[in-house]
Amino acid sequence: MKAKIQEKFQTLFGEAGDLYASAGRINLIGEHTDYNGGYVFPGAIDCGIMAEIKVNGTQKVRAYSIDFDEFVEFGLQEEDAPGQQWARYIFGVCRETVKRGGKVEGFDTVFAGDVPLGAGLSSSAALESTFAFALNDIFGNGIDKFDLAKIGQSTEHNYCGVKCGIMDQFASIFGKAGSLIRLNCKTLEYKYFPFKPEGYRLVLVDSCVKHELASSAYNKRRASCENAAAAIRKNHPEVEFLSDAKRVWLDEVRTEIPEEDFLRAEYVIGEVQRVLDVCDALERGDYETVGEMMYQTHFGMSKLYEVSCEELDFLNKLARKMDVTGSRVMGGGFGGCTINLVKDELYDTFIEEAVKQFTEKFGHAPKIYPVVISDGARKL
Repeated sequence: MKAKIQEKFQTLFGEAGDLYASAGRINLIGEHTDYNGGYVFPGAIDCGIMAEIKVNGTQKVRAYSIDFDEFVEFGLQEEDAPGQQWARYIFGVCRETVKRGGKVEGFDTVFAGDVPLGAGLSSSAALESTFAFALNDIFGNGIDKFDLAKIGQSTEHNYCGVKCGIMDQFASIFGKAGSLIRLNCKTLEYKYFPFKPEGYRLVLVDSCVKHELASSAYNKRRASCENAAAAIRKNHPEVEFLSDAKRVWLDEVRTEIPEEDFLRAEYVIGEVQRVLDVCDALERGDYETVGEMMYQTHFGMSKLYEVSCEELDFLNKLARKMDVTGSRVMGGGFGGCTINLVKDELYDTFIEEAVKQFTEKFGHAPKIYPVVISDGARKL
């Protein structure tokens, strides 16, 4: 990928620039907890976005995407927004940097990625983080890492129409090889936990399906959680988010809220605790408990939060049947991947069976992505 980028940059712009990269991410546990003020537990992975960048002495950005085989030129004022979605990410990062008092002038760039698209590994956050980090470095803006993550998040909100949480950009900026990050989405406090599962491997099995109801269903679940939190708040005013609530407080309002809202809230309160339990288990090197918590999360997402689907439930049941240590749906749900913690000696058999049985049942093969926890945004 690096050689391809450098070759194209030389062809288009003549002189070499500097190389920057950032990572996609996985989330080991802590799903649908971010907008409920709870914990998430992501890590950067060993695939992402790489870009060569050089200041060009104008007020224009000239950008070429190798993956889309497309060249775009745009200015740096609000009215200069490009039409291409991929270019809007770069434009948004420029604008959000300027809004925070940073300097941005025209530059040339060629970039490419090896994050699988549509697998829930957040290629967009990797793209935003690459450019946020690079522009900060090139123009010496001195913007701190938290604000670099927020630049990516604000780009999604203001230029790409996605009201995402902070987790993806945070993991892409703060990622560290061999560590996962426990992030409190309410306070933004974070802590690194070593993740070096000797004797185990992490692998994603991508169902290659995406069911259409994802965005409307997401909004509906968010509303359920807010409704449950509001009911609990009447008795316990200190509850700002659902993550602040104790399970017994939810039981107190069971008759006052729809059953559906109760189930959604039951899942979230349980999931917040599971993240803490997984962190404790990792500090003891207890990967069996980590795996069991992953299975509990899948059960909750399937039966209480109802964001799984037939394909993901099939992969999860197969993993359980084959004695895989841990398995769950990763991401928002309604398709995408399962994330699996697999003993080394079971790995090949599990992958073989997952591909064979899934293909027999659903008529297409899943994609397999081995995962290594790696560094986030950096200059190469």
